[in-house]
Amino acid sequence: MSTINITEDTFTKVIEENGTVIVDAWADWCGPCKAFAPTFEKASDKHEDIVFAKLDTEANQGLAAALQIQSIPSIFAFRDGILLTQTSGAMPPAAFEEFIQAVRDVDMEEVRRDIAAQNAQQDEA
Repeated sequence: MSTINITEDTFTKVIEENGTVIVDAWADWCGPCKAFAPTFEKASDKHEDIVFAKLDTEANQGLAAALQIQSIPSIFAFRDGILLTQTSGAMPPAAFEEFIQAVRDVDMEEVRRDIAAQNAQQDEA
């Protein structure tokens, strides 16, 4: 699967309707973003069960602000609509493959239990 472009209008739908989504937040003027783009594209072809999405931070400044993006490229990993991790900076292919594997290895039942526990603590406060 090749990468898809997401916008402020499509972001939530893409995240909620797909199991695993990896988002590359980038800008056209960003040299490291351009250097990372082929790595991101090759990974999208290799991992067909994951949605790889590109977010142009210049064209979607409201969403970039909501995601608190301070440097680009920023890579976000979502599973089942939950943000699992975020990292900044261009990664070499091997490091990006490790990032993808780490996202695959997350125990989502444990994540859901942790979220439920945090919500219960907030309800008690």
